[in-house]
Amino acid sequence: MNYIPVILAVSLLVLTGCSEKSQGENPPQTNEKAALQKEEKQTEEQKKEQEESKEQEVLDEEAMSQPVQDYQVNTNNWKIEPVSDENAKVALLTIDDAPDEHALEMAEILKELDVSAVFFVNGHFIESEEKQAIVKQIADMGFEIGNHTYSHASLPSITEQEQEEEIKRVNSLVEKATGSKPRFFRAPFGQNTEFSKKIAEEEGMQLMNWTLGYDWEKSYQSKDPLVEATLNSEYLYDGANILMHDRAWTKEALADIVRGLQEKGYEILDPKRIKS
Repeated sequence: MNYIPVILAVSLLVLTGCSEKSQGENPPQTNEKAALQKEEKQTEEQKKEQEESKEQEVLDEEAMSQPVQDYQVNTNNWKIEPVSDENAKVALLTIDDAPDEHALEMAEILKELDVSAVFFVNGHFIESEEKQAIVKQIADMGFEIGNHTYSHASLPSITEQEQEEEIKRVNSLVEKATGSKPRFFRAPFGQNTEFSKKIAEEEGMQLMNWTLGYDWEKSYQSKDPLVEATLNSEYLYDGANILMHDRAWTKEALADIVRGLQEKGYEILDPKRIKS
């Protein structure tokens, strides 16, 4: 009897069964690897979700910490006006030509009085690391840093290219010093041009002039006359936009001006509440 065909048939059946068993069951090692990969994927997804959640929390906290911008500049008369039903009896303090000699001391006085202001800087004052550090310190105290051009040139008397340089150069210097560009632009002598307005808009800055100011006039270059003129000015009304400068006599008058305004019922407005 020839057993060879029978042996071959049995062997074939055994091999087929083994093959089917192998296909039907994953080895233990393969199962463990797949489970580990699944677990790692889930962990990565959870980690990513947690990071995104933390980032969103930080953004939400920053948004909540920023004052609501519920005031605006009326560019027809330069008054500061509420957007809707906010207090209209406000006054804005602005200090030009910073940081010449007294800006940091003025910021410290205002900080002690718990009021704010815009410090409009001239670029030629902040070329040095020392003056950049002062600007940063003023910004870190919570004050707005505004753009007052690089050299305090009369904009209508220079070319458009020079106007652009005067404005953008200051923005770069302020950003280098503080990490942020100015939100407000004040032209020297209040002399804007159509071109300077265009550059300010492109740079995202609100134009800012003033409604009253006296400290550059010789008659008011001492403490008492400056306080008297400011607090009794016919231009001191709701939304007053008060221009001052980085000067010794203004520094000496500053606290009395602030207290006098408050006694008259004016809220010293935080410029962060002004739209730009």
